[in-house]
Amino acid sequence: MNRKLLLIFLIVVCLIIPNYSYAETTAKPLKIAFIRDGFVWIKINNKEEKITKAKGVYTNQPEWSFDGNYLMYQKEIPTGPTASYPTRSEIWIYNMKTKKEQRIISDGENPKWSPTKNIFAFLDSGVLNVSDFKNFYNIALGVDDYNWIPNGKGFIASSAAALNPDGWTNPVLYKITLPNDLKNISSATNTVKQFFVVPKTLTKGNTSIPSINASTFQFSPDQKWISFIVNPTASWSMDSDMLCIISSDGKVFEVQDEIILHLDNPKWAQTKNILGYIAGGGRLVFGYKNKKMNITEMPAFTSTNLTPPHYAELGFTWCDDTSIVVSRVKESEWSNDEKKRPKPSLNVINLSTHKQLKITNPPTGKGDYNPVYSKTTNKITWTRKGELDVVGNVWIANLDGSKPEILLKNVSSYSIFER
Repeated sequence: MNRKLLLIFLIVVCLIIPNYSYAETTAKPLKIAFIRDGFVWIKINNKEEKITKAKGVYTNQPEWSFDGNYLMYQKEIPTGPTASYPTRSEIWIYNMKTKKEQRIISDGENPKWSPTKNIFAFLDSGVLNVSDFKNFYNIALGVDDYNWIPNGKGFIASSAAALNPDGWTNPVLYKITLPNDLKNISSATNTVKQFFVVPKTLTKGNTSIPSINASTFQFSPDQKWISFIVNPTASWSMDSDMLCIISSDGKVFEVQDEIILHLDNPKWAQTKNILGYIAGGGRLVFGYKNKKMNITEMPAFTSTNLTPPHYAELGFTWCDDTSIVVSRVKESEWSNDEKKRPKPSLNVINLSTHKQLKITNPPTGKGDYNPVYSKTTNKITWTRKGELDVVGNVWIANLDGSKPEILLKNVSSYSIFER
């Protein structure tokens, strides 16, 4: 009898331990901020909580501070009929520990957290500022776009081309340093150094554009390369923009490829100097075509197209240095009937084996958009919705598409804090 009981006990233990170990290695809790029904919400340990009191228009997804202790969001406020612009953008901060929100800036745009401290930068009428929640400091003037240097000690920034009687000037790139103590800033020009003058015209193949703006700066993992996008005039930029790469010392500059805005921004791999982007000009109303998933390896500037014939890409995310998930449709002409337009599904691309696998099958009338890799869980998230829908459901699944489930319902945007 004792031997039988011992055998039963060992069998039960063997059955339980593998399941327990799997749960420990995969079931890490997510920390998510999202917008729903005009309010900012958070979801932690599978519990949802509304953190804003008043309903509003939140123009961008919430952004986590580097340590996850604060959340930043922008609230659109009507300005009235006499104002130069119909709305202004307030910048708010939510303290995760005190559970209190605070309006920091009454009118600012393009806020970005420091990658190393609980301070953030923002633009106000071309002035680059940094705020420590109590005060803000003027850093530089005439800034069109910017990004933090990864060590948090400064910025790369651009000025836009200006139209003079004799034609357009050039966009110019600058490097800006920050003192350790923001109170030591005495001038908005002393810490600014010109870095690179963008040529007035950029050409790739048979396509040329005038250089008006330089934006969307991203550093390679080793910080030796910087990718950015050069735009022509506003309406023109809907059809053609140029992805550029420059070395961090400014000695090497390359017009890499033609792209368009409003699909997905170029992104570097996690640890290798490989830049991913969706190549191809022409707005989508000209057809779902000529949108290819490309990767470029630095410093060789070697490019590879990953999209098979007769398909087009709408978005992508890196999962690691050797795998990418794309939001993909079959090539198609444009239709004024939204029901006849192709709806995307997700596909995973293995760069080592060159194998590609379709991993989602959205129902009729829905598409799988904006894939986002979550390092915390080693899973993929995405938004499933109709093409014209403002809100959708956020799904999560394993990287091969297995075990899909709804993570958030009726969400317009979301942001995952990655530890």
